[in-house]
Amino acid sequence: MGIRSTLLWIWKLFDPLFYLFSRLQYIGDVNNKPSVFRVRLTKFKGKKYILSDGTKIDKNDLLLKIHLHNVRIITEIGKIKNDLKRAKLTYRLVLHSMPALASYLKEHPDEKKIIGIIGITSLDRGVKALGFECFRPKSRIYRFFKKLGQLPIYFLSNSSLRNFQKYHLTYLFLSKETLYSRYGQDSSEK
Repeated sequence: MGIRSTLLWIWKLFDPLFYLFSRLQYIGDVNNKPSVFRVRLTKFKGKKYILSDGTKIDKNDLLLKIHLHNVRIITEIGKIKNDLKRAKLTYRLVLHSMPALASYLKEHPDEKKIIGIIGITSLDRGVKALGFECFRPKSRIYRFFKKLGQLPIYFLSNSSLRNFQKYHLTYLFLSKETLYSRYGQDSSEK
C-alpha cells in the first residue's frame, strides 16, 4: 500500500468524525447516488462582493457553504490516471449534484434569509460553466491558511505537487436565484 492509499484509508476512517464535529449536513441523493455536497450555514465574514445578477454578498449575510465530499470523489477518480478524465468525472459528479443542492436550499427552514451559495477552492476550472462566479479573497493571510489547509486534498487527488503553487484560492459564489433557474427550482414560486 502506497503513501497515498494509506492516507486515503486514514482519511476515510476519520471522515465520519470530521462530519460529526463540523456541523456539515448531507443534502440527499441524486438518482440513487449520494450527492457530492455536504453543506452548512455560515455568516460571510469577508468584504462586499456583487454578483453579475446584482446579488450583493456583504459581511454577515447568511450563505449556504458547500463542501465537496472529497473522500468520495477521490475514491471514485482514484483509479483514473488521466488528469483530463479525472477532471471531467469530477465535473459530472458536481453537475449531477446541483439539482439536489437547489432542492435542499428550497426546503431549508431559513431559505428566505439565505442569500446564496459559497464555496472555497484552489481548483476552480469548470466552475463558471456550473453558474458559479469566482472571486479571489482579499485577505492574504486568509488565502495562505486556507490554501495550506487544502494541501492534503490536493496531494491525495493529484499525481504531483509541483503545480500546487500556481493555483490560487478562490471564493465560489452562486446566487439563490441563479441556482434555482439553472437547476430546476423556479424562484418565482415563492
